[in-house]
Amino acid sequence: MPTRARSRLRRWRGPALAALLLLLLPGRPAAHEIPSDVLVRVFVRAEGQQLRVLVRAPLEAMRDIVFPVWGPGYLDLLKAGPALQDAAALWVRDYLHFYEDGRPLPAAQVESVRASLPSDPSFADFDAAMAHMEAGPLPPGTQLPWQQAVLDVWLELPITSDSAEFALDSRLAHLGLRTVTVLRFAQAGGPERAFEFVGDPGRVRLDPRWYHAAWRFVVLGFEHILDGVDHLLFLLCLVVPVRRVRALIPVVTAFTVAHSITLFAAALGLAGDLAWFPPLIEMLIAVSIVYMAFENIVGARLERRWWMAFAFGLVHGFGFSFVLSDTLQFAGGHLLTSLLSFNIGVEIGQLFVLVLTVPLLSWLFRRVVSERMGVVLVSALIAHTGWHWMSDRLGVLRQIPFRAPTLNAAFGMEMVRWGGLAAVVAGTAWLLKGIYVRWDRRRPAGSTPALG
Repeated sequence: MPTRARSRLRRWRGPALAALLLLLLPGRPAAHEIPSDVLVRVFVRAEGQQLRVLVRAPLEAMRDIVFPVWGPGYLDLLKAGPALQDAAALWVRDYLHFYEDGRPLPAAQVESVRASLPSDPSFADFDAAMAHMEAGPLPPGTQLPWQQAVLDVWLELPITSDSAEFALDSRLAHLGLRTVTVLRFAQAGGPERAFEFVGDPGRVRLDPRWYHAAWRFVVLGFEHILDGVDHLLFLLCLVVPVRRVRALIPVVTAFTVAHSITLFAAALGLAGDLAWFPPLIEMLIAVSIVYMAFENIVGARLERRWWMAFAFGLVHGFGFSFVLSDTLQFAGGHLLTSLLSFNIGVEIGQLFVLVLTVPLLSWLFRRVVSERMGVVLVSALIAHTGWHWMSDRLGVLRQIPFRAPTLNAAFGMEMVRWGGLAAVVAGTAWLLKGIYVRWDRRRPAGSTPALG
């Protein structure tokens, strides 16, 4: 063999042997995969000068920790103690940050950890969970596959008073692709508060004061009206042909009063849990956009516009309520304050949009395009978008089976409640009509009527 060939062979012999060994050697254990759905249960109770926290989470969510096993993969309960302690500290305790009267509390002390069967019912309430943590661990021979085990953690933090204002910044979203946390908080002499949130909700006041709840919901209402493109398009349809302040006031007021009525009614449980109701409302919101856009195109009857704003405002109020369905849990004991604050936030958002939109439309119709052509073009673009939304939402609605209601006492009470809402709506519409008729009589002589 030529010298050059032997030299080349020696050069590649080492890497070839290393590659062969890598192929023949057994692979390393696979890393824990991130679970897709994780449910975490948390109890928080203030007692004396201790904040007691009980947490239950699936053990398979504690990644990068090797749990000792025996047999085909059963958790070795005799040897698992240190690994369970590490999991509790690294994956649970370090991601729960508590505050007392706005001051951060020190890191919690891990009092106890234990592995439990997934079928264990102890975390149904605080007392049962506490008794479970104080009881002895599972027998060493329990055949518990480690991927099915749940980790129960008992944490304690020192506090100055059990009547202080407490808050929690929970950052447990890292446990899974979608982490749902069910939290229950109880304070000395106070009711139990229940929360349920997905991911990391930020700092949550566990028993907020009224002004905290008010500010939170004002911000929520303002942000929702800016994020709700369908509501903004409907509002734009209302004001495109009506840009005089005197004509805008009754239109915007009618829309505000109407959506306030249904927002309060829905938040107080009027709509119930009917599966088809939210898709129906979403579809009707799209219908309202299409209708108002086409009315603008063919020629809006401005003297009756407040009627349409009031009628469709009832629909949009139910739409606003869907935002609150998962958020009212953060209101504490201040339901009415939170509803009023959310509505105020919505109105502030609407005024903000109108302050920006109306002058811009007026400038466009003076400088760029004639008013009639501008109204048609803007309304046509909105109608095109609304039509696609209407078609898509109608398809969703058709997929939901409709079941005829059972004619019983509960159905009768529901009809009474809806009848009460209808009476409130009719009375409010009658009152608004009287106010607007007197308002219209005071218009300057020779001006175009804005109301009817």
